[in-house]
Amino acid sequence: MGLLSLALLLTHLFTDWLDPVVSKLQVLTTPFYKVVNTPGDLYRWGSDSMVSREELEQQNATMKAELAILKRKLQQMGALAAENVRLRQLLNSAKIISDRVLVAELISVSPDPLLHSVTLNKGIKDGVYVGQPLLDAHGLMGQVTEVGDHQSRALLITDATHALPVQVNRNGVRAVAEGVGDLYRLELRHLANTVDIRKGDLLVSSGLGQRFPVGYPVAEVMSVSRDPGQPFAKVDVRPKAQLNRSRHVLLVFSEEQALNNPGFLDKGAAGGSDQSP
Repeated sequence: MGLLSLALLLTHLFTDWLDPVVSKLQVLTTPFYKVVNTPGDLYRWGSDSMVSREELEQQNATMKAELAILKRKLQQMGALAAENVRLRQLLNSAKIISDRVLVAELISVSPDPLLHSVTLNKGIKDGVYVGQPLLDAHGLMGQVTEVGDHQSRALLITDATHALPVQVNRNGVRAVAEGVGDLYRLELRHLANTVDIRKGDLLVSSGLGQRFPVGYPVAEVMSVSRDPGQPFAKVDVRPKAQLNRSRHVLLVFSEEQALNNPGFLDKGAAGGSDQSP
C-alpha cells in the first residue's frame, strides 16, 4: 500500500497522466474543505461584523464630539470673516477723516435699558479726553463722558439726555437731533412746518457747540409729518451708525487736541493704532 502511494505521488509529480483523476477528485473534496473551514469563517465574520454595543456607542460619541468641534471652528471662521469686513469698513472710513483718529474696542455695554452708554478699552494713557467724538464706519455714535487711565465711557447719541446740533446736508438747514432712548431713532424737534426737509435727507454734524467737528454723518430722515394745526413738523430720523452692532470704533482727535497730546502722536506712529489720511 505504501509503495502504491509512493508510486502514485511520483507519477503525479513528474507526469501529467493523473491530472484528469486529480481534477475529478478536487470536485469531490471541495464540500469537505468548506465544512472544515466553516468554524474559522464564522469566527472571522463575527469579529468583523458583530461589534459590541459599547464599542458602537463609543464610536458614536467620538464622531459627535468631532462634529461639534468642526461646527465650532466653522462658526469662528464665519465670525472672523464678518469682523474682518467690519474692520476694513472702519479703516476705510478713517482714511477720509481729516482729523487724527484712534481705533478702540467696546468692552462692555450698559445693562440699563434707559442708559445708552458703552465702555472702551482706551483711556488717558492713549490721549482720550472728555467730549471726544466717537464714530463707527457709518456715522457718529456719541461722545466720551468719563475717562480713566486705561478705559473710558461714552454716551451714545440715542440716549434720552443727549442732543446734537445737526444740519441738512442738502440745504444747510440747522436743527437739533435729540435721543429718545431708542437705538434706531432720533427726533428733530421744534422744526417749523414750512422748513425744507424731506424723507431721505442726510443729517450731518453742524459743528455748533464746538463739541463735534463739522460734516460727520449723523442720521437719515425717515419720515416728516406736517399738521396744519400744529406749529412744528414731526420729524423722525434713523442714526447712520450701527449702534447695536459696531464693536470697533474710532475716537477722533481734533487738530488742537492732537497738538496737545504729542505722546499720542508718537505712539500712534509707532504702534499703528493711529490712522492718518
